[in-house]
Amino acid sequence: MNRQSKLIIVAVDGSEDALRSLDYLDLIYGAKETVEVQLLYILPSLPPILVVDQNRQSKMRLLDIEKKNLQLAEQIVTEAKDILLNKGFQEEHIKGVYRKKQIGIAQDICNFAGDKGADALLVTRRGRSRLDAFLSGEISSKILDYCLTCPVWVVEGGVQSKQVLIAMDSSENGIRAADHAGFMLAGTDCQVTLFHSKRHLRRFVPQEVIEAAPELEELWRNKAGEQIGPFIEKGKDLLIQAGLREEQIRTKVVDGSRSEAADILKETRSNNFGTIVLGRKGHSSVKEYLMGSTTSKVLQDSGDLAVWVVH
Repeated sequence: MNRQSKLIIVAVDGSEDALRSLDYLDLIYGAKETVEVQLLYILPSLPPILVVDQNRQSKMRLLDIEKKNLQLAEQIVTEAKDILLNKGFQEEHIKGVYRKKQIGIAQDICNFAGDKGADALLVTRRGRSRLDAFLSGEISSKILDYCLTCPVWVVEGGVQSKQVLIAMDSSENGIRAADHAGFMLAGTDCQVTLFHSKRHLRRFVPQEVIEAAPELEELWRNKAGEQIGPFIEKGKDLLIQAGLREEQIRTKVVDGSRSEAADILKETRSNNFGTIVLGRKGHSSVKEYLMGSTTSKVLQDSGDLAVWVVH
């Protein structure tokens, strides 16, 4: 991408967890002029059965509820905007938006991000609005299902570290992850590590087979290392081309266990990373991708982390 400005849509619901995601924006960017933030709140709605065939008195009460709903929406986006202003973000780079629910909360958020051409959609994992569950685990999972127009950043808890781990593999998934990270992190002082866990041969065949031919394990390690090398170099080139300095970038390849997700999380916890960047796996079926994939397993244990899921 040629433009330098980054547009991030932040879904808010008035919960402390959702507002805490604004701390993450401040951690990564501070009040940089190249970051545009739109704070989005989707108004919940009453069940349709309550809004049809009502008498005059009931309709008046419903109108009063709708008015209070709009007031609450204004309050929620204003509160979020004030937090960013207090952190030093410029008012012209922040916009608060609220919309009535059209299809569903998750789908409406994704549609809004797509319509705006957002570079990232930031959601919190455990939010809860003052009216009802909103950015709960269920809603954030649906957002991951529906949002195919831009990467989704899932923040859970309080992220403290600016170190970023990009999970690389020998496919276009890791390349897309590195490309997105390069664009979004250009101009920051974040330290970035391109990480790869070489798959253990036990992921393919039983341990008894490996023990019968131990030389296969050594051959596999060498071949796996050779295979990932060009992808790591390509990822590094993309980061540098995006504007990251070479001293901000590290690479690390380890001998993996049976679980790629466990290896990523172990590296993240052991070395104080705050953000994991993963390429979306799978082809046409996002539901299959979310069920049992490395990304899904990482998301299940992402407390006090941000996970960027790049399509």
